[in-house]
Amino acid sequence: MELPLVVGVDGSDPSLAALDWAVEEAARHELPLRLVHASLWERYEGRVPSFARERPAGDVLAQHIVASALERARLRRPEAKVSGDVLPEDPVSALLSAGHEAWSLVVGSRGRGELAGLTLGSVGLGVAARATCPVVVVRGGERNRQGVFGRVVVGVGDLPHCLETVRFAFREAAVGGSALHAVRAWRRPAPGHEGPRTAADGTSAHEERASANLDEALLQAVREHPDVDVTRTPVEGPPRQVLLEASAGADLVVVGAMRRHGRHGLQLGRVAHTLLHHAQCPVAVVPQRV
Repeated sequence: MELPLVVGVDGSDPSLAALDWAVEEAARHELPLRLVHASLWERYEGRVPSFARERPAGDVLAQHIVASALERARLRRPEAKVSGDVLPEDPVSALLSAGHEAWSLVVGSRGRGELAGLTLGSVGLGVAARATCPVVVVRGGERNRQGVFGRVVVGVGDLPHCLETVRFAFREAAVGGSALHAVRAWRRPAPGHEGPRTAADGTSAHEERASANLDEALLQAVREHPDVDVTRTPVEGPPRQVLLEASAGADLVVVGAMRRHGRHGLQLGRVAHTLLHHAQCPVAVVPQRV
């Protein structure tokens, strides 16, 4: 069975931006698209008597949001296989549940009713920090969301935990015909803990190790996607800042997030958390089981 790409819709402007991005993403991967709207109107309006002639306002609104989103998706991509559901759950629970049988989840940067000044809404944060499948939070400038840069950025962490992140990034670059920019941030140790300062060619030994880690992490994915144009860049600096700067000229930035067995609550890490709040392009968070 082909897993769908799932996008959360609630009628807000960020939700519509996420829907438009998800429609194009589903088309690139030739995947069915499932629209999910979470609604708990029954909890607040109570059960409707069987003899009532009018539909409850909450039910009408929920169905209207899904129907409008379906129409928007089909107008954008008439050939797309699109379906929509109203789930009687809170938004985070609904999307996490849908994510158990999804290629990936797509959400907007914030939802209907959330403060306009928020850099990231509670739903996007909750889903990205707990989902078992990749999550894309659609944010950033219009040019970034439309994919005009032809560039995917991936933050390469420590082996072997970064391998799924790298594979995801290569797939995105391959289906979009984009170049891939693989970044490995490195830092100089504190004074007194430097070890060897230079490598044989005169470069920093720390930079050389970062470059070697990049090559090793990308090795298998390069073999699987030989047509993807890859740039490897070891950069001195904090990973968060390095990737934030790279996001300005990217269509997508991809990072991993550790999911440690037996732990509950939000599991993101500082790099993913910062990008979700401040990146200038859509952010994909790929869960890494530890």
